[in-house]
Amino acid sequence: MHVKKGDKVMVISGKDKGKTGVILAAFPKKNRVIVEGVNIVKKHAKPSQLNPQGGIISQEAPIHVSNVMPLDPKTNEPTRVGYQIVDGKKIRIAKKSGQPLDK
Repeated sequence: MHVKKGDKVMVISGKDKGKTGVILAAFPKKNRVIVEGVNIVKKHAKPSQLNPQGGIISQEAPIHVSNVMPLDPKTNEPTRVGYQIVDGKKIRIAKKSGQPLDK
């Protein structure tokens, strides 16, 4: 996958197009990610020890990884991802500015 947990991304398609957020979780086998504040769904929860009140809660649902693009660290715009080998390690770079996306 071209994105990882902790990356700042922008949604490029769907009902939340244009929104930005940080990836909270990535599911590579399902090709999906959960982005903070994006794809909010209502979930009906039964009362439990964790949630004694129960009721309707709002939470983020996973979206397909093809619908997000990482933000360029230099310009803060969405960019495609390239790969380079630096010191024997494969790192991700932003195609627009050439800046590394990995710390």
